[in-house]
Amino acid sequence: MMSQRLNAPAAPGDRRVSRVCSTCAVAAVSLLLAACVTETTGGFAAKRSETEVLQDYLQLATGYLEQGDLASSKRHLGNAERLGQESSELWAIWGLVHAREGEMHLARRDFERSLQIDPANARARNNFAAFLFAVGETEAAFAQLELVVADTRYPARSQAFENLGLAALRLGRREEARLAFERAVQLNPEQLRSQLELAGLHLDQGRQGSAEAAFGEYLRLMPKFSASHDARSLWLGIRLEAARGNRVSVLGYGEQLEAGFASAPEVSRYHALLDELE
Repeated sequence: MMSQRLNAPAAPGDRRVSRVCSTCAVAAVSLLLAACVTETTGGFAAKRSETEVLQDYLQLATGYLEQGDLASSKRHLGNAERLGQESSELWAIWGLVHAREGEMHLARRDFERSLQIDPANARARNNFAAFLFAVGETEAAFAQLELVVADTRYPARSQAFENLGLAALRLGRREEARLAFERAVQLNPEQLRSQLELAGLHLDQGRQGSAEAAFGEYLRLMPKFSASHDARSLWLGIRLEAARGNRVSVLGYGEQLEAGFASAPEVSRYHALLDELE
């Protein structure tokens, strides 16, 4: 899921910290912060506000986190913390760092502190939900995601709906999952996972046409996201083509399934289906 796919722990992912800086940008901001927190324009020195400095540190911390450099990220978070400002974003990033390190009790504390400071921080709440999903607290993750998707101004709302759908699936709430995935693709038709999940849910509920439409969108989007089939998507393709009576396509998907996922349980289901089609 995670994702906002965090993306952070794998969850109703997303999980997702915003992209902030390339290596060059990191270097440029580092030089700025090292220069006594002043900048000179036209011969006049202007002090940067503490809020601006805080944002620079948080951007650096996020950039290093995305590069996997946890030590540098923690260093800049420490610098930000020493400014003494209460920042929801600061503690949300600490939560991601500690989750990446496997310090789950610290990550939980950080996310909770972030949301105490600013309960309206939808990005932090989404990442907290991803954390809860990853540690198996799916009901709690679902509750957090319901709050996230209620924020109509949250820019990653489609991903949050997808995460909500994944949490609903894990809880066995298939109709709620379908509605969440439909909202995800309504907001963003390129939610790849939502299209796949919708195809499966529609097929299970006997809506062949809707299943084929969703799976077709999934196939169309795969190259854009450099995605490849897994055993589950291949099995779904097999089922759809079998329902159409298209044996050639069934065998084509089946060959891919056997070649790439020989030990997957879908292979035995495929063989059983072939026996039925004989």
